Amino acid sequence: MDMIEIIKRETIKPSSPTPQHNRIHNLCWFDQISTPFFIPILLFYRHGLFNTSINAVSETSSLLINSLSKTLSKYYPFAGRIRDRESILCNDEGVDFLVAKVKQDLSSLLHNPKAEILHLLFPDNLQWRNTDVSFLLAVQVNYFDCGGLAIGVCMSHKLSDAATLVSFINCWASTARNAGRDVSFPVLNVASLFPRGDLPLFPEAVHWKGNYASRRFVFEAEKINSLKAVISEKVENPTRVEAVTALLYKSAIKASRAVVSNAKTSSHLLVQQVNMRTRMVPELPETSVGSLSWFFPVLWGSIEMDDQSFFVGLVSRMREAFTKLCSSFADKFGGEDWFLEMLEILKEYKGLLSRSDQVVYRFSSWCRFPVYEADFGWGKPVWVTSVGTVDKNVIILMDHGKNGGGIEAFVTLEEDEMFVFECDQELLAFASCNPSVLY
Repeated sequence: MDMIEIIKRETIKPSSPTPQHNRIHNLCWFDQISTPFFIPILLFYRHGLFNTSINAVSETSSLLINSLSKTLSKYYPFAGRIRDRESILCNDEGVDFLVAKVKQDLSSLLHNPKAEILHLLFPDNLQWRNTDVSFLLAVQVNYFDCGGLAIGVCMSHKLSDAATLVSFINCWASTARNAGRDVSFPVLNVASLFPRGDLPLFPEAVHWKGNYASRRFVFEAEKINSLKAVISEKVENPTRVEAVTALLYKSAIKASRAVVSNAKTSSHLLVQQVNMRTRMVPELPETSVGSLSWFFPVLWGSIEMDDQSFFVGLVSRMREAFTKLCSSFADKFGGEDWFLEMLEILKEYKGLLSRSDQVVYRFSSWCRFPVYEADFGWGKPVWVTSVGTVDKNVIILMDHGKNGGGIEAFVTLEEDEMFVFECDQELLAFASCNPSVLY
């Protein structure tokens, strides 16, 4: 018997039609160059909270559907369809909404959070997938036998990043609980701030197929503090993201060198995504809709991995690259000739990114996004998580737990490299591989 049974599927349209003058939503340059994969997130609500009878499930689903419909009237491009690489047709065709029953207790899943089960809680297996579909959003509401509930949301990267995804969910939740003034409105004018101008329109990236493996690692707050203490002797006030990134990067390089014969002579490049909303002068609202992130690269040559200066050196380079991005470019974004600044960045990065003798690792941090604020009227989630990507050498970080002191890392590597990575004793001194969510 299948563990997941889809009991309902329908299309949810905005509660009010999109005005004619908003029927075409122009994409900013960051959106235009984004790969249209779906960003996934899962929100779990405590067991025993919901009655699993047919009538009760129908009532809860109706609340979610009605509030989603109202939210789509504000975030109307997400109910539309991709028109081309430069625009969205806001035709109110709607979003897919699935209701599923899970033949398992939520506590069992939280105790042993198997990735193969988590994947079933997303709509139509869209998570991290690069598909040729034109829709932009899909939702699956999962009811557990015990009365627990999980909401799986997949949102297209063509029009969003993690910040947009979280803002959308919190707006939806506020609408569901009739929060009134707490309901935030999206900012949909970023195309005017970041027009393409003379910037290139790169070919859309594709997923390379291979034998990849993903794992979830959890860094508890006290372990992160211990790791930060190692670095803080020479780097002032290292952040938890800097500390965790440095350790994961070091372990990934060691795994690569253990498996690939020429890896010791190869260079390694860390590419760190940055949410540009809070880095611009003046800052953009967090509810600004779009793929508003850029990156800074940090090159690391063939250094001996047992060198204790690795953490200090890497964090120092990360901070220098981040400071340069913010001080040299971010405060000039949004100006009339912003694309001239971006052309300079692309020119500077071109040689670094095109080298054939390097291994690239892409890091993205969702930490400090208010993912645990999504209260639909029955309390805040007990766990918010995601799943590993389908591309190798990608690492996603997000807050672990409501207090936000810990970090969950979703790491995807070549399968043989993951075998080495997950046994790294230096890593395991600070992190646990897929531990229980229950304490």
